Amino acid sequence: MKDLAPLLQQRRAEHRYRQRRLLDGPQQPEQIIDGRPVLAFCSNDYLGLASHPAVIAAFKAGADRYGVGAGAAHLVNGHTRAHHQLEEALAAFTGRDRALLFSTGYMANLGVAQALLHRGDRVLQDRLNHASLIDAARISEARLQRYRHADPDDLARLLDRDPERETLVSTDGVFSMDGDVAPLPALADLCARAGAWFMVDDAHGLGVLGATGAGTLEHQGLDQARVPILMGTLGKGLGTAGAFVAGGEDLIETLIQAARTYVYTTAMPAAVATATLAALQVVRTEPERREHLRMLVRQFRAGATELGLTLMDSDTPIQPLLVGDAAAAMALSEGLLARGLLVPAIRPPTVPAGTARLRVTLSAAHTPAHVDRLLEGLRALCVSPASGMG
Repeated sequence: MKDLAPLLQQRRAEHRYRQRRLLDGPQQPEQIIDGRPVLAFCSNDYLGLASHPAVIAAFKAGADRYGVGAGAAHLVNGHTRAHHQLEEALAAFTGRDRALLFSTGYMANLGVAQALLHRGDRVLQDRLNHASLIDAARISEARLQRYRHADPDDLARLLDRDPERETLVSTDGVFSMDGDVAPLPALADLCARAGAWFMVDDAHGLGVLGATGAGTLEHQGLDQARVPILMGTLGKGLGTAGAFVAGGEDLIETLIQAARTYVYTTAMPAAVATATLAALQVVRTEPERREHLRMLVRQFRAGATELGLTLMDSDTPIQPLLVGDAAAAMALSEGLLARGLLVPAIRPPTVPAGTARLRVTLSAAHTPAHVDRLLEGLRALCVSPASGMG
């Protein structure tokens, strides 16, 4: 039996050791973490819906009507009217024929790849894709090849190399660690010419981007014909939990029949579905949340630029501050925490070596005063040459 202690010690020595923090209370900017008050800039609750009164009330009403647990898989007797209504609402929201609920985004991505691909097929992915897409390719047993980040020319090179092989091209819509947006129109054109499946994981775009909040595809003007497979999560911009895949009738029926992560797991609680329906209504009727969020992004970027910090090319709520060295990133994160500001340091292997960063995420629940407080904390730390940022 392998001795695990040396491996853990090595992680600590390399500043890669992760520890959980204990949250008391709801998901909102001002939190109690590990028993102390902090102002958090690390949540993916981009629209501030996790604690929205209407979403909470819908969750309670759903629990009153359906109970707590679904009790069984969707294909047994766990598929309630609430689940079905949510699938119909998500399909309409994203402009697709149908949608299918999964318990998590990770399970959705694994389910798509496992259902559509087999040994001998291939998956082409952006080099900075989320881990769930990478693992999905591996579990499918298809050949995984990765093209240079956001580089249509490199994807074209790979597509031309073996044009007869069944191919799935998958990319994040918004990249979770860099915050930039994939060049989806160019990628879609390449896939159409090559006859390849094209899939977009829009976990970090749904609710945030687009005229109605329908995500990165709406933002870039792409419909179902150009992007046949859309995966979206419910636990970020919509503030609840779970995920879905949306697309054509045959795609969804194939996933119902063959996606193991759908067939062989208990359905999400119906109360989560009722809460998500309420969250969708807020997204539709309160566009000012997205405008407020965009204003906060502009405020933060202007302030960080004035401080001379190294920003990455992102106009989304994900605003990484590039540090480089993992130990320096950890020191900055701890320095902010000492000032009551919770901003995580992101280190290898989550990001490439030499690109450790602070990952600032903004929410519509933040105020301009919150952002000013963060900038003041960064200003105080950046006067130190040891910070690696000033």
